[in-house]
Amino acid sequence: MATVAQQSIMADPRIREANVTVPVYKQLPFVPERASGCDIFTKDGRRILDLYGGHAVAALGYGHPQLVKAITEQSNQLLFQSNAVALEIRAQAAEKLTQVAPQGLDRVFFVNSGAEANENALRMACKTTERKKVLAITQGFHGRTAAAATVTWNSDRWYGFPSKPFEVDFIPRDDIAAAQAMIDGDVAAVIFEPVQGVAGAYDLSTEFLTALRVETSKHNAILIADEVQSGIGRCGQFFAVQTHGIEPDILTSAKALGGGVPCGAVLCSHAIAAKFGPGDLGSTFGGGPLAAAAIAATIDVIINEDLLMNVRRCEAAIREKCIIGPVTRIQGMGLLLGLVCDRPAIEVRDALLEHDILAGTSGDPEVLRILPPLVLEPGHIDHLAEALRDVAPATDYRNKW
Repeated sequence: MATVAQQSIMADPRIREANVTVPVYKQLPFVPERASGCDIFTKDGRRILDLYGGHAVAALGYGHPQLVKAITEQSNQLLFQSNAVALEIRAQAAEKLTQVAPQGLDRVFFVNSGAEANENALRMACKTTERKKVLAITQGFHGRTAAAATVTWNSDRWYGFPSKPFEVDFIPRDDIAAAQAMIDGDVAAVIFEPVQGVAGAYDLSTEFLTALRVETSKHNAILIADEVQSGIGRCGQFFAVQTHGIEPDILTSAKALGGGVPCGAVLCSHAIAAKFGPGDLGSTFGGGPLAAAAIAATIDVIINEDLLMNVRRCEAAIREKCIIGPVTRIQGMGLLLGLVCDRPAIEVRDALLEHDILAGTSGDPEVLRILPPLVLEPGHIDHLAEALRDVAPATDYRNKW
C-alpha cells in the first residue's frame, strides 16, 4: 500500500501529466483549480492575479457571463457540424469579424489556431502570386507548423522537418532601406507582426510598416499581418494595424478570438478569395458552431463594454506607474506590453509570483511580458506597481540565491 506521501505525489497533476505527456513544456509551480475575472484560484488556496492571460487568450478574463452563456446555449443547441453545411452562427461570426477588421478584408476562412491561420495565409499568398519566395521580419514568431515555422526567426534550432516549403529571407526589423531593397518581383508575400509578441512585445514603427505596404503594392506582393497575439482589441483597436493606418491584403487572428475557445481565422480581400474554390483549403473544426458562438460573443462584449477604451486607459496607467523597481522602460502597445528589466526577466517573473502575480517571459531575456485580460481594472495595476516596488534590487536579489 502506498504511503501518505506517495499518495500525495501520485495525486499531483504535474507529476501525473509528466508521466503521460511529451515533456516539451516548462510548467509553473502552481495548479489552477478555477478562475474568475482576472484571478486564478489554485488547489493550495492561492489567489493569483493573471497578467499573462494564457498567452493572450483570455481576452474577457475568466467566466464572463455573456461568453459562458453563448457557449452553453450553443452546446445545448448544436455542439458541432462541419463546413459541409451552412450555419447561422458561422455566418454571424464571420459578419461580425469582417465588420471590425481593416478596410477591404471582407472574406473569412475559419481555422483552429494561429499557426494554422498563418500556414493558410502563406499558402494563399503563394497560390495567388504564383511565386516561391517569402520575406519575414527578424525576431518574428509565426508558429511551429511547416510554413509558419519557416518564417519564424531562428526556428532552425527546432524546425524538425527535412526541408522547407519555399525560399525565405528576413528583413531586419524597422530597417526601411532593407525593406525597399529586398522586396521585389520575386516575392510572394511579406509577413509581419505589428507587435512582435514572443520577441518581447516589440512594436514595429509606423514608418516601417508603411514602407512594407508601399513596396509590396509596388511589386504586387501580398502583405500579411499576423495579428494572432496583437489582435482582438489587445492593442487598443480591434487590430494593431488599424492604429498605424495600414491595410494588409491578408490578416490572421487566433488566441483571444474566441475568448478561450480554440479557434483562428484568415481574413482576406474579395479579390484574393476569388482565386480559391472548393477543395483548395480545408479545416474540419474551423468555424464549428461552438467556436463561432464564442467569436461572436467575444466581439460583442468588446464593443458593448467599451473594452478598447479600457485597454488604452490601462496602458497609460501601466506606463505611468510601473516603471519602477526592476523595470527601466516599457515597450509594446495596449495590453501587449514588454517590461524591460535591469536583470533577467525570469527572476522578476518569479519574484512577482511570490506576490501572487502571474506575468510571462519572452524571447528577449530582459523583457517581462504582460498580456492581461482586457477587463483589467485600475486596482490590478496598483497591485502590480506595488509588487514591482517590493522586488529586491538586482544585486540583493541575486545574492538571495
